Amino acid sequence: MRKKLHIKKGDAVVVISGENKGQKGKVLEVLSEKQRAIVEGVNMVSKHTKPNAASPQGGIVKQEAPIHISNLLNVDPSSGKPTRIGRRLNDKGKLVRYSKKSGEEIK
Repeated sequence: MRKKLHIKKGDAVVVISGENKGQKGKVLEVLSEKQRAIVEGVNMVSKHTKPNAASPQGGIVKQEAPIHISNLLNVDPSSGKPTRIGRRLNDKGKLVRYSKKSGEEIK
């Protein structure tokens, strides 16, 4: 059974704990089974690669590693500050996510 997460692909998030605390970025991918997300420019690691067709030279490549979603908070669309997320029915009867700080709907 898949669990609903407060973070989706494309969301703007801020890291609230760990060595990358305070960094902001966009969610590139959500790994729901592992409760982790890959955030653009956050939790960078050095990966050693063998020569292949894509990189004939091989070498060391910097890339984003997954970070646990409990260490991420969505950014409020209006104020740009971290906010918690709630769910409620909109006027059309559809379940939507909203910012607990401003009450604004999150797309």
